[in-house]
Amino acid sequence: MPWIRVLLRYAAYALWVLPLSIRRIATRLRVPRRMLGETVLPHRFSVARSLSHSVLSGAVGLLAWFLAFLAVVAALRGIGYPLVADENLEGSWGGPTLAGAWAVHAGLGVGLLPVWLLILAGIGTFQVRLVRGLLGRNGPRWPALVALVLATGGMLLFLAWLRQA
Repeated sequence: MPWIRVLLRYAAYALWVLPLSIRRIATRLRVPRRMLGETVLPHRFSVARSLSHSVLSGAVGLLAWFLAFLAVVAALRGIGYPLVADENLEGSWGGPTLAGAWAVHAGLGVGLLPVWLLILAGIGTFQVRLVRGLLGRNGPRWPALVALVLATGGMLLFLAWLRQA
């Protein structure tokens, strides 16, 4: 299925953008072409464009890494639910038996991996739009605003995750 390979490439690009955000502009323009077949025609060099792309793509790249981390944690906790389960399974999904709770948590943890993959591939697609908008010659300007919203939302999600009980 070739569409799975495409999704995997875009998801990998979403994760690759974080270290790429501090590289030279020529490298940032070359990687989408080599990884995804997406050509970005360079705009005239500007320090403001370069710095804004570095900050915004790095922030969205951090969000992608955090979401990948959450996906791995959810899958591992689902598979290893008996190791992390509380003794009281009455209120647990799939409870009151350990087998039922384990089946539900493992099913959700592993079953949601394709959804996480779609989210990461969407972020990778968005990152291509961002590089076209800020460093490309003919890209739209809206990705910069959306990147700011995504970075803010990612920061709030991270803070909420840190403060959970």
